[in-house]
Amino acid sequence: MITDRVLSNETVERHRVVIVGSGFSGVGMAIKLKQQGEDSFVVLERESALGGTWRDNTYPGAACDIQSHLYSFSFMPNPKWSRVYAPQGEILDYIQDCAREGGVMPHMRFDSELRSAEWDESRRVWRISTSSGEYESEVLISAAGHLSDPKYPAIDGIEEFSGTIFHSARWDHDAQLEGKRIGVIGTGASAIQIVPEMAKVAGQLTVFQRSAPYVVPRMDREYTGAEKSMFERLPETAKDLRRELFWSNEARFPQRRGIETFIDKVTSLALGHLEEQVRDEGLRAKLTPDYSIGCKRILISNVYFPTYLRDNVELETTGIDRIDGNRVVLRDGKSHELDVLIVSTGFEASDLPISYLIRGASGQLLSDHWAGGEQAYACSTVNGFPNLFIMNGPNSGLGAGSIIFVIECQINYILGALREMRERESNRIEVSREAEQEFVEMVNRKAQGTVWIDGGCKSWYVDQRNGRLTTIWPDFMSHFRQLNGVFNPDAYAFENEHELVGTAR
Repeated sequence: MITDRVLSNETVERHRVVIVGSGFSGVGMAIKLKQQGEDSFVVLERESALGGTWRDNTYPGAACDIQSHLYSFSFMPNPKWSRVYAPQGEILDYIQDCAREGGVMPHMRFDSELRSAEWDESRRVWRISTSSGEYESEVLISAAGHLSDPKYPAIDGIEEFSGTIFHSARWDHDAQLEGKRIGVIGTGASAIQIVPEMAKVAGQLTVFQRSAPYVVPRMDREYTGAEKSMFERLPETAKDLRRELFWSNEARFPQRRGIETFIDKVTSLALGHLEEQVRDEGLRAKLTPDYSIGCKRILISNVYFPTYLRDNVELETTGIDRIDGNRVVLRDGKSHELDVLIVSTGFEASDLPISYLIRGASGQLLSDHWAGGEQAYACSTVNGFPNLFIMNGPNSGLGAGSIIFVIECQINYILGALREMRERESNRIEVSREAEQEFVEMVNRKAQGTVWIDGGCKSWYVDQRNGRLTTIWPDFMSHFRQLNGVFNPDAYAFENEHELVGTAR
């Protein structure tokens, strides 16, 4: 078992644990390892700073759509959140503060992009190649997440756009926007924050919509000085607020379950919000979704709909045929000449890029194992890939609630696995094929009847290759914790160098 950091000829850095990614998952995992007394670990980060999604998404208006006191670690509360929904910069500062206070900055390896990770069966280690050097570890933890690699739409000619073009997750802060003809492709969670900001500076703004989102009021406000003081002096009050927010989000799940009473209630809220803000029937029709609410992420904004009432804003709902020079040509032949094109079309979420870099015990790529859609036992481990744990991976997303809750559940699961390995003096752990398949079948059963499957939309929640729900957890958050927050040794085989020390069911 690898227990200490060693440098071999200054070419291979060896640790017990290597974590890939320094967003909430990677930083939280590192802090908890440190708190458990584990010091032989590193966090590999391809960029020059930590922060994940909140480092990368710096577009104007970027903010969270989950309440601040819930979108933070329970073990590192922040009594000084400025608002109910924190802006991007404040969240990034929080993650960085957590890393510093948690003592994990010395474990960061920046500018270290993963190139490959291969399981060496003979030596029972992961051999890891990065842009900055080579590593070996007993355990590999993927904390790359779903929202790390931008996805561009398959539009003919987009790569030859003659103006300025960039993805919303790679915002070009040097781009000249004032008075320009700006186009935005997409109307998802990022776009509804970007569009109102672009309308303020654009000479003409054109939004290209594939499908209209459901939008409900954003119940946001600043926290008063007295409230922040109370959260700091009386930590229990912040805990009580967090608990209240958790259960209010749990109460939203029955709608995703497809229960009509709940669907009707939230649909009425969203459509009432639209009608109140957009009186023009023609425009309102364009902004009205044609699928069941919750099939795609329900968005929150008080300023998105009113943006379309501005004279310099146009909404296009005819699909894009191609891009020709600086012109976006629609399927009806109409075209728009643009100076700047902003692509806000999400991420490679249902086909994780990191899966193409990880090879298991048989030499199989994780991407090949997932050719029929992402899957993992307890949303964390995969048969054929010993000593690999995946955070924020298959079926770990939430249609309602905070992903930080999921991350903490997965941290506890992994810590339990590492503890079990130590107690059994095991250097190899692998989930059984049967356990993984049974878990996948259970998830598939739970997914049936949900709005994600039956809601009549196309989304990144569902793998379009087979119609399976692969990114969202189809049940309550509390049930996620019950099944995926406590390590279950019965599903695994444990081995030491030459001896089987535990057998999976």
